Amino acid sequence: MFGRKTQSQTDDFSSKRISAERTAPILAVEIEPVISTTAQPIKAEHNQARELLLTELDPLLASRLSKIELEQHIVLLFNQLADRQRWIFSEQEQSSLISSLLDDMLGIGPIQGLLDDPSITDIMVNGADQVYIEKAGRLQKSSAIFRDEKHLRHVAQRIASFVGRRIDESSPMVDARLSDGSRVNIIIPPLALDGTCISIRKFSEHKMSLFQLADAGSLSHSMAEFLQIAAKARLNILVSGGTGAGKTTLLNALSDPIEDGERIVTIEDAAELKLQQSQVIRLETRPPSLEGTGEVNQRDLVRNALRMNPRRIILGEVRGAEAFDMLQAMNTGHEGSMSTLHANSARDAIYRLENMLLMGQQNLPISMMRRQIMSSIDLIIQVERMRDGKRRIVEITELVGLEDDTPITQNIFEFQLDESQGDIHQVIQGQYAQTASLNVSFLEKIRYAGLAQEFGRIMKGQS
Repeated sequence: MFGRKTQSQTDDFSSKRISAERTAPILAVEIEPVISTTAQPIKAEHNQARELLLTELDPLLASRLSKIELEQHIVLLFNQLADRQRWIFSEQEQSSLISSLLDDMLGIGPIQGLLDDPSITDIMVNGADQVYIEKAGRLQKSSAIFRDEKHLRHVAQRIASFVGRRIDESSPMVDARLSDGSRVNIIIPPLALDGTCISIRKFSEHKMSLFQLADAGSLSHSMAEFLQIAAKARLNILVSGGTGAGKTTLLNALSDPIEDGERIVTIEDAAELKLQQSQVIRLETRPPSLEGTGEVNQRDLVRNALRMNPRRIILGEVRGAEAFDMLQAMNTGHEGSMSTLHANSARDAIYRLENMLLMGQQNLPISMMRRQIMSSIDLIIQVERMRDGKRRIVEITELVGLEDDTPITQNIFEFQLDESQGDIHQVIQGQYAQTASLNVSFLEKIRYAGLAQEFGRIMKGQS
């Protein structure tokens, strides 16, 4: 039997455990009492049992154990305490108590179970007692709750510290990445008026191909074949859409047709792309230090990538002055480069690019900027998460050229909504239609890649 620990010993256990877990793949968080991740109210005895388990747990021993060994040790300790304290717990209650304790010690507290659920794509914590999830494109409230704001803040601080960042009143916002690759954004008071907010975009372990996306209804098989040829023929592609529309998923799928021998440099704020080619160099931005120094932004990385002799550059998301360097790269021997951008349509994407170019080259005339955009980008793919929660490609747009300095575009494929559908709560009905012929501005690139015959077959609607 282990002796009772003082509060300072308990804190010592926490610090030693966190140090030991830094090299482990599981995220360590502050041990704090939780209510429950289920909708059932917790018994008062649960909190008492939890506190006794923590005081009886040997910190040095626990820090050396694997997750399975630690669970077995806590079960043994629980049984000893249950005999001594005459606790009456059902098997389910005991399992829930031990699971929540492990989640706080080795995971991210009450929402660890949500993170482990592969069917959940987003987790949104809007305060201690408001946790929402997205499943199959639909938002719903979860039964997971935190004990209070203090408990939630501890979890947020542990997430930030795991990636060498801090979250406090002097630095109330942070972007981080969990060990599984999931993206995390944290914002706390005084910026978040109603309490700490945590937003987690989960990292999918299963990369989907263009044809798997087509099977899921996100595009037609003809569109998938077209995009496969576009990637092989080294067209410069911009994926446009709103937050959560599936831009990164599509960018991953577009990378599949790239030949294995090509040298590819990827640039991201938080690494999400999963390219399978053998020669992939992954670059990630670095935020400033606590002293405000040492920042490396996307523009720095794009410029450095040009010195690395890449065949293609894939920029996770273009959002600022790096747009100028990216377009320069597309125009100077790095065809087949790709990126994503937040915009509501292909036309909006062009105007957003203009604004970004102004950030990098303020004295550049509008006419010159538009020529740069139209000569650099071949395709804009517009993706949208529609009202039924399904993510679809709604337009594949060709950038044709300029007419009196006005951008001319042409939709090659588009999703045509069935306007006769009356119930807005039903799954959206519509069809993918080809709206252009073989006469496209990038046809020479298709021919140069030796794919003209295959391209002609697709555009003529032949299987």
